[in-house]
Amino acid sequence: MHAKPLGRIAGELLHRRPGGWRSGDPVGPDAFGLDAEKVGGFTAGTLDGPAEARFAEEVALVLPLSWSLTPRAEERLSEVGRHLGGRRQLLEWLDRHPGLPRLTARLFALMDNLDHFSERPPVIEAVSALRDRGAPPAELRDVLPPETTEETLADVAQRIEELLGRQEAPEAARVALATAGWLRGAGDAAPGSPEAAEMSEVMSRLRTDIAEAADVP
Repeated sequence: MHAKPLGRIAGELLHRRPGGWRSGDPVGPDAFGLDAEKVGGFTAGTLDGPAEARFAEEVALVLPLSWSLTPRAEERLSEVGRHLGGRRQLLEWLDRHPGLPRLTARLFALMDNLDHFSERPPVIEAVSALRDRGAPPAELRDVLPPETTEETLADVAQRIEELLGRQEAPEAARVALATAGWLRGAGDAAPGSPEAAEMSEVMSRLRTDIAEAADVP
């Protein structure tokens, strides 16, 4: 992944945003998150290549649900993050494993950037101007709220995370690609805004990264 989008990632591993996806149903490797024995093997460095790849798949399944895990399961995920050196390093590790782990890492990079840019008023103005120029992509028509506010981009990020939590990675990638592709136009919609130009650049690179991970044009 490119350094700049990853550089936008902030916050603690287990607490991205409030109000994420909820379900009482078991999701992922089991209802309680990561397997303790596998976590121990990973942190001890005793997993071989294939075993580590399988473990990365399990981490990718659990990560979108991290805030809703039991305390014990939350601690296991935290242990993995601490072992790797933090949130960014966790995503970089996932990115080294093709398939779902890599796609999840790049979708989280997009989500964190959407959260970041949602706090920038000039960007919100650019998104509003972008919507005034024409309808958003069909993939976003049921995702975007009617009005453009500081919550708009965060709402899109939450929708992507919900889809990942439901193990609908192809649909999450579809929404993410549409989002990044659409937001590339923010710089043109607000040509005098350095913040909008910055977002356009970041979204362009993230779209390339996500398309590569999802194996789509």
